[in-house]
Amino acid sequence: MTESIRANLARLRERIEAATARAGRAPGSVTLVAVSKTHPASAVEEALAEGQRIFGENRVQEAQNKFPALRGARPDLRLHIIGGLQTNKARDAVRVADVIESLDRPRLAEALAEAMEKEGRRPDLLVQVNTGDEPQKSGVALAEAPDFIRRCLEEWRLPVRGLMCIPPVEEEPRPHFRTLAALGDQFGLPVLSMGMSGDFEAAIEEGATHVRVGSAIFGSRIPL
Repeated sequence: MTESIRANLARLRERIEAATARAGRAPGSVTLVAVSKTHPASAVEEALAEGQRIFGENRVQEAQNKFPALRGARPDLRLHIIGGLQTNKARDAVRVADVIESLDRPRLAEALAEAMEKEGRRPDLLVQVNTGDEPQKSGVALAEAPDFIRRCLEEWRLPVRGLMCIPPVEEEPRPHFRTLAALGDQFGLPVLSMGMSGDFEAAIEEGATHVRVGSAIFGSRIPL
């Protein structure tokens, strides 16, 4: 057991619970998604030994290589795909993931609907919203988000459970978190995935139900 992963998880859980209490929310109402992208299966195993069960991966291929064997030993493990998803990887994502957090365009919605039909499997979906309207970033544009969410629910009948965002790094994140929370309320969506290693406490105070934390658990990202 690497002491740092054990200690990092313990410290992180304390911070999550403290932020939850400050927000006047119920203990345990925030889910930690441990972002294990680029880290080896051995690091995931160490986190599993400490009771962590929910993990996030950016790349479908990496998830396919890493998680089937891990899931065999821990059937309660849940995997989130959190990175941008190509339409030609939709079927692979449906096969491996329990949650896909990066639904952001009609072609992907159609590809996921088709993949779910073929695979007989319906992972939960989160619509990724580009709250900062950054041209280099994935996510449906903020002005287009309501119509897109409506189409996902009504036209494609997709299992959309919530929303995800990544605020611009140079901006105060709280307004973006509030925008996402308001949009979630508009559609009655229960899941808000927002907040990462540097801003998850603010996200919790603004209503996050899931926070995605990698480096604060596993250390610096390992170059691919």
